Amino acid sequence: MKASMFERKIFFKAIGDSFIKLDPRSQFKNPVIFITLLGAVITTIIAFKSSEDLIFDIQIAIWLWFTVLFANFSEAIAEGRGKAQADFLKKAKTNTMARLLKDGKETKINASSLKKNDLVVCETGDMIPGDGEVVEGIATVDESAITGESAPVVRESGGDRSAVTGGTRVLSDRIVIQITSEQGNTFIDRMIHLIEGAKRQKTPNEIALNILLSGLSIILLLTVVTLKGFSDYSSQASGEDLSKIVTVPVLIALLICLIPTTIGGLLSAIGISGMDRLIRKNVIATSGRAVEAAGDIDVLLLDKTGTITLGNRMASELYTAPDVMIDYLAQVAMMASSSDETPEGRSIITLIKNRFEMSLPDLFRQRAKPLPFTAKTKMSGVDFTDLNGVLHRIRKGAFEAIQQYIHELGEKIPQQVQDQAAQISKMGGTPLVVVEDERVLGVIYLKDVVKDGIQERFAELRKMGIKTVMITGDNPLTAAAIAAEAGVDDFISEATPELKLMRIREEQSKGHLIAMTGDGTNDAPALAQADVGVAMNTGTQAAREAGNMVDLDSNPTKLIEIVETGKQILMTRGALTTFSIANDVAKYFAIIPALFATLYLANANVGPLAKLNVMNLHSPQSAILSAVVFNALIIIMLIPLALKGVRYRPIGANALLWRNLLIYGLGGVVAPFFGIKLIDMFLVAARLV
Repeated sequence: MKASMFERKIFFKAIGDSFIKLDPRSQFKNPVIFITLLGAVITTIIAFKSSEDLIFDIQIAIWLWFTVLFANFSEAIAEGRGKAQADFLKKAKTNTMARLLKDGKETKINASSLKKNDLVVCETGDMIPGDGEVVEGIATVDESAITGESAPVVRESGGDRSAVTGGTRVLSDRIVIQITSEQGNTFIDRMIHLIEGAKRQKTPNEIALNILLSGLSIILLLTVVTLKGFSDYSSQASGEDLSKIVTVPVLIALLICLIPTTIGGLLSAIGISGMDRLIRKNVIATSGRAVEAAGDIDVLLLDKTGTITLGNRMASELYTAPDVMIDYLAQVAMMASSSDETPEGRSIITLIKNRFEMSLPDLFRQRAKPLPFTAKTKMSGVDFTDLNGVLHRIRKGAFEAIQQYIHELGEKIPQQVQDQAAQISKMGGTPLVVVEDERVLGVIYLKDVVKDGIQERFAELRKMGIKTVMITGDNPLTAAAIAAEAGVDDFISEATPELKLMRIREEQSKGHLIAMTGDGTNDAPALAQADVGVAMNTGTQAAREAGNMVDLDSNPTKLIEIVETGKQILMTRGALTTFSIANDVAKYFAIIPALFATLYLANANVGPLAKLNVMNLHSPQSAILSAVVFNALIIIMLIPLALKGVRYRPIGANALLWRNLLIYGLGGVVAPFFGIKLIDMFLVAARLV
């Protein structure tokens, strides 16, 4: 679900929230805007109690209030888009009935009464009453309520696709679920709290920037205070009266124009919008820290299957053993795959049908006893009795499994077939050996296809200084071949939970920040250890609890997008900070000459500082008021950029710094001169000064 900042409901709600956020307790969290609020209050009091130029001081007070409100509006808009996402998720929460299973008997109770470790039964059409793990059965589940994806997913016991979420619906079959969370603390509850910002904390980078902005504000406060002393001394020395020019409201306005109110007003919006951008990609981050950490990641650990490769190995070639005809190998391989419903088995049938134009005869189907593929045997095949009553045992399976099978029959795999299998492994493929009784017929080459464009993505990451590490359970030869084809920097073969954890700790000990994906219980330790751990929503509860992000689409390639989003947040914050500081420097040199243009008159009404008034601003009053108006309006103008983020580019830190200086630094210097001059002309034309 996407929410635009210009949606009527979000827009008007944000206006109301802008006034609610005027609460000093809320403003105190943002030092720069808190100073602006104090300035607005003091100026308002002076304007109505002791002002010598009421209209001018009231205008300053109004625009100072607008500056605070516009800063609040930017944060409220960002929060409003997140709350729209939360409202969408709340629809998934329903007050349903649960079928509690206890001592073999079912009892209907309200879902709100369920406790952790309770067993519930769900059948076709039932709403899943709470978060849990499937402990019995297999079913298809509609998770569109939380993911927005209409395609059903499979949930089954005993694997890495056992986690279910409350509020989703069972579409077929029957499953028994063990509840894993208390009511009120379900996955959807936690997502809603996170999205609404209730638990959002400032990130370390954001805290550091706030400290920097506070420091700059204090320095500029001292600068403005000294201006009062400078003007008093200069008044006495020159015999001129500056008391009506350098007033307290003017000094407050000058302070607000010089402190970094632009980035101060947009800082919260940038942080909130970062989480919002991930939410719109169906990724839930448990904290802003995780989002920011994604921007600093320099090592990525990625699963091979489904991330780097398409996931389904496809049959691409047949290699015969000595004295075996290719057509005969194809026929037997087709028989061996007839009961294999795996994607690999189906690809073998497809290859043989297309290349050899073969099909299985009806007689074979009638006389064959299928042996489906299992993870334990790593083989599939048939027992087939021919017309002569002779039983043929046809098998197809992994090299090691067939080697053991043949060994038990007192035979060996021919050296030529062993060499073929080794060569296939070196090429990054998977060899499947085909046998009929004790005779080895040949090898099927299953190719793990690397995704199109993945090499380019890794090249982009490399430009950003990010190291990519492929994780796979394949043997070292196969892993090395796929790693070379995909273009990753390193790989972990025959990966175990301990090996993954050890690699992450090793990289972290060198000062690196690590990101990885996972979906199984065996991934939980590594997900917990990684700086950014992205758990698949289809995965186990342990994996989802261990990670600090959950991908609702369960797409492992999303990790690359998460890193890009994190980088974009840091780039946006850096760009707007550069613009804000450059903006403040420019305003200083735009205002001060106009403010003291009449000081130390040399001739007529022109003093030496007037030569620096390059914009030829009308008067000190018009200069200061134009700057205050510009200072407020620039926040509103930059809200879309803060929410959308600057355009992501895979470039290094040095190149990024120069880009910010050239675009946002130079832009921040130039913009005030044009903006203040235009506003000055309008104010004079409207006779407001």
